[in-house]
Amino acid sequence: MEIIKKSFGKNAQLFILKNDRGTELAVSDQGARVVSLKVMVDGELRETILGFDSAEEYLEKDPYIGSSVGRFAGRIKHGKFSIDGDEYQVTIDPETGHNLHGGYGFDKYTWQASEEVKQDRVSVIFTLESKDADQGFPGNLSVTVKYSLTSENEWVIHYSATTDKATIYNPTNHVYFNLTGDPSQAIDDHILQMNADRYVEVTGEVIPTGKLVEVEGTVFDFTKGKKMSELFAGVASESSGIDGLDHPFILTTEAPQATLISPDKRVTIEMTTDAPSVVVFTANFGAGGPELHGKKLADHGGITMETQVPPGVTDYPEWGDVVLRPGEVFESETVFKVLVEE
Repeated sequence: MEIIKKSFGKNAQLFILKNDRGTELAVSDQGARVVSLKVMVDGELRETILGFDSAEEYLEKDPYIGSSVGRFAGRIKHGKFSIDGDEYQVTIDPETGHNLHGGYGFDKYTWQASEEVKQDRVSVIFTLESKDADQGFPGNLSVTVKYSLTSENEWVIHYSATTDKATIYNPTNHVYFNLTGDPSQAIDDHILQMNADRYVEVTGEVIPTGKLVEVEGTVFDFTKGKKMSELFAGVASESSGIDGLDHPFILTTEAPQATLISPDKRVTIEMTTDAPSVVVFTANFGAGGPELHGKKLADHGGITMETQVPPGVTDYPEWGDVVLRPGEVFESETVFKVLVEE
């Protein structure tokens, strides 16, 4: 178990966490993001996620890829919410009229970093102070994101936060998986299984309608597992008009809550989380995807598993609690376990 530190562009650092299985998890202080997750397959390292070669490239091409998202994952309709009867207006995207991923969010900041080496895991701890009224959100928010790579081939994400004023906080990680290691290959032949009995209906603007729909009998039923190509073929008739997935799924407590299998069946990702939902986004960029490591990203060239309280909770509070108050400590954990078929 070791951590190697190197520069990642002009003002950023890259931390490469290694375990005794040959797995390498690379993370950066720019955006507290995951940059690479490589596993040993037939004696060679295979990349399993999307990423760029420098911090500058992320900021220029797509700052969300692999980043820590905050203060609030997903869209806040019209950028409006209330806490204890007090109404707040946060920044909005002028093109959509909504707040996405907290506005000028955590993905754009350089975080403080420290390292931790233990017998069974190596970790990098990122911390950030988000000031009161940052993007319109109340409270001075102290945030920690801890990434660990364990001897059992687990990538662990642990979130914690405190505030000095009642606020809302709903973090996630925006990793995109592509288990082929080739971003020019679509994820059509990946198999996804999820222990999710309902999904959140969304509009074409990806705003939740307030309706939780049973997955049974719909194209969104992944309870038994299926190829993503089946989803893409069936989703065309879905009312939102979204070309793929950009939907929150309500998870059961049966772990792992999601399993993703590579087309060659050699690499499997098992996701276990204490979050109530996962947003699955299938990189619906059409021909507009960025270039990664010299290869053009295919339409549907990646898939996210963004664990969080379902976006829309600011309008439908029965979906969960995102209010953080002084004296409380927010904590959440998601584990991605990597299994390699020998």
